[in-house]
Amino acid sequence: MITTDKCDVEVAFETRNHKGHFIQERIYKFLGIDQSGWALICQDEATCHYVDPDCLKEIEE
Repeated sequence: MITTDKCDVEVAFETRNHKGHFIQERIYKFLGIDQSGWALICQDEATCHYVDPDCLKEIEE
């Protein structure tokens, strides 16, 4: 479960974005959950994805 905004997260194996495309397994910055229930995660300032929040795991520091 994600406990804070703007934390680092990992995605589960074979996670798909809201368009149904697989996204790369790597560390993303979690930015929040929109009104539709999708979690917004970003790789950098230009590459972001909406994914199922259940596919995310917060990285412990």
